[in-house]
Amino acid sequence: MARMTMIEAVRSAMDVSMAKDDNVVVFGEDVGYFGGVFRSTQGLQAKYGRTRCFDTPISESGIVGTAIGMAAYGLKPCVEIQFADYMYPAYDQLTQEAARIRYRSNGDFTCPIVVRMPTGGGIFGGQTHSQSPEALFTHVCGLKVIVPSNPYDAKGLLIAAIEDPDPVMFLEPKRLYNGPFDGHHERPVTPWSKHDLGEVPDGHYTIPIGKAEVRRAGSAVTVIAYGTMVHVALAAAEDTGIDAEVIDLRSLLPLDLDTIVKSVAKTGRCVVVHEATLTSGFGAEVAALVQEHCFYHLEAPVVRVAGWDTPYPHAQEWDYFPGPGRVGRALAEVMEA
Repeated sequence: MARMTMIEAVRSAMDVSMAKDDNVVVFGEDVGYFGGVFRSTQGLQAKYGRTRCFDTPISESGIVGTAIGMAAYGLKPCVEIQFADYMYPAYDQLTQEAARIRYRSNGDFTCPIVVRMPTGGGIFGGQTHSQSPEALFTHVCGLKVIVPSNPYDAKGLLIAAIEDPDPVMFLEPKRLYNGPFDGHHERPVTPWSKHDLGEVPDGHYTIPIGKAEVRRAGSAVTVIAYGTMVHVALAAAEDTGIDAEVIDLRSLLPLDLDTIVKSVAKTGRCVVVHEATLTSGFGAEVAALVQEHCFYHLEAPVVRVAGWDTPYPHAQEWDYFPGPGRVGRALAEVMEA
């Protein structure tokens, strides 16, 4: 066991997977010699050689297209898109090729690729380094979408994704990359807060894809979040003193609907929190599912707390995405209804 940042946990997951299976390859822009812009692949090329961890041209479509071809022939590529904002040139490859190979070939071919990408804000990256495009992937049948909130989950879920026979989008909240975050602070704080979810095993382990985790038990209201917003939701529950149950989705597609329904049926109230823009965000799907499956249990309308419907505002970054104050007001609102 070791205490790891999320960067270290992600690196450890790739290291363990590459050691276990020679078919696992890692590549992307600056991924090889430099070790990645966030150093998530540092040391892998030196350890496994240039044929298994290597740099690519600045071509996201080329990176994903190459990975798809490799996967069809039996390799297991784990590729990096340097920022989630850069994935758009590869969107055609992901949606028209990777997501459909199993179905187009009647199961003769699969596409066991993982596409890693730093996502979200928190580093003053501006409009082209801070987007949260997860909803664009959850709309695509054939893809799996994961957003971890802590190092332990990041490692276990990434290993599970690499071993999965189908394409997995692995979105890593960059605000959580280099240290703990307790929801109250703009920057990571040390040591880990009381919401620390434990040390990370050095070796191989997996976390099932499609299973949510209840991070805080409660009976008054259900708060559904993922990634960075899990920590914000925990902070809001602490600040307000409301007996909120906080669910960390971890996997958006497939979605653990059973855990959501069980919780909302118990509490009768629901707040959905995410960093991405409000309109057509993934929270809208969650809210619709809650209304569909829990209508007769609800004591108040489902409330969404999300980013603004505007291009990412560099100068107002910390107002753009939800903080514990905004989430706390939403909790108070549903409790008063």
